[in-house]
Amino acid sequence: MTLKKQYLKSRPEVRVTFEVSKQAAHDAARVYLLGEFNDWTPIELEHLKNGKFKTTINLPTDKKPSYEFRYKLCSSDGHEMFENDWEADAYYPNVYGEENSVVTVTH
Repeated sequence: MTLKKQYLKSRPEVRVTFEVSKQAAHDAARVYLLGEFNDWTPIELEHLKNGKFKTTINLPTDKKPSYEFRYKLCSSDGHEMFENDWEADAYYPNVYGEENSVVTVTH
């Protein structure tokens, strides 16, 4: 899993690319990004030819210093599991007794 950040000079935003490797996806048919940046509404990641899943979103840097998120992995037989990003900036406990990944958006 990879988080790539590009800070925009024209606006108070950072462009974050979320990428899940084929290995980390555990043979998932679909992968979704869920985060507090959009009220935990799933965003489907694009499934690339090399087996990776990827999406890029812009996050505001002037509202919060960081955002919590997780990946939802869905197999073709309907099984779902949640996974954290292995390269997240931090991990915070959530209400389910697990942890959420954290992406920091301030310099």
